[in-house]
Amino acid sequence: MSSTLDSADLVVVGAGIVGLAHAFEAVERGLSVVVVERNDRAVGASVRNFGHACATGLDGDGLRYGLAARERWLRLSREAGFWAARTGTVMVARAEDELAVLGEFAALRGAGQVQLLSAAETAAKVPVGADAIGGAFLPEDLRVDQREAVAAIARYLAGRGVRFHWATNAHRIGTGLVDTSRGEVHAGTVLLATGHDLDRHFPELAAQGRVRRCVLRMQRVANPHGDRVIEPAVQTGFSLLRYNGFAACPSLTAVRERLERERPELIGIGLNLMFTQRPDGTLTIGDTHVYDTTPEFFDEEHLDAHVQREIAGLLGVERLTVLERWRGVYASGTEPFLIESPVEGVHVVSVTSGVGMTTALGLGAEVVGRILG
Repeated sequence: MSSTLDSADLVVVGAGIVGLAHAFEAVERGLSVVVVERNDRAVGASVRNFGHACATGLDGDGLRYGLAARERWLRLSREAGFWAARTGTVMVARAEDELAVLGEFAALRGAGQVQLLSAAETAAKVPVGADAIGGAFLPEDLRVDQREAVAAIARYLAGRGVRFHWATNAHRIGTGLVDTSRGEVHAGTVLLATGHDLDRHFPELAAQGRVRRCVLRMQRVANPHGDRVIEPAVQTGFSLLRYNGFAACPSLTAVRERLERERPELIGIGLNLMFTQRPDGTLTIGDTHVYDTTPEFFDEEHLDAHVQREIAGLLGVERLTVLERWRGVYASGTEPFLIESPVEGVHVVSVTSGVGMTTALGLGAEVVGRILG
């Protein structure tokens, strides 16, 4: 029989940004909170990303969550002590159909969310090659220091009374109880936020939502433009295909058809050509997408080579100096968010669309509010 390890009003399984978002909202509402995490620190999708909170490019629930998350990110950066800023995003257009999409998007959203840029204005904001014919600036988007933010939020929450059980596996989850490798944790409510590992606990629910693992290939490179500060996140025509906010733009079909015709090898690897700058001046570049329930662990070099070549072209340089490479893994499903209660008193929350950093802090506010009625 397991001994009792702890108890709380809310027990969160998973200390990534989705789990911490719900822990934060619960603490704000005066609940006692315990967080159970199988690793001794967060090492998953929450730290292996671009650090880009790109709410403007979303639609529907994602846009609502992303807008609500913005002020929470900025507040937590001040109180928890990590870098975050409203840097905006520059969407670089390198073809007329991409520029048409940005014009349509600006008409839909208005100048407060989308500001069209000439080629010269685009180059003034971010270093791009001569093939950039214009762009758009999304001023309300944020960037955060993704390698520091989650750990800083965990320390902040611990200072507010949240008890963390690191390096602790959750074996069995049920009403009022999480049975762990260190003992039982008794709960008023359990919230499972393990992302793509939902199938380890509720395989039928994962199968119902067709949850798979999406593997990203990402790299960190030296800034080929030296000490130039590149404040906004930088995205391209490939990015237009990956964010559902642009789906309402009639010209998006032309972008998709052209890229499928001219660059099928890049469409085939799910390229989202973009980069962000780290606080140390280096650039995080990427990324490619491969989907599987159990991904292959052999990394194909051509994926990284494609990204290096395309980012170099975007930046107008011949080559890049690679400093690091890694895999990111996130949950992908038929809907952008999976929010279910498979057992009484147990809530499952997973961002199944790759926008956890953008939406989690807003998503957590809604879900915790819903749980508390």
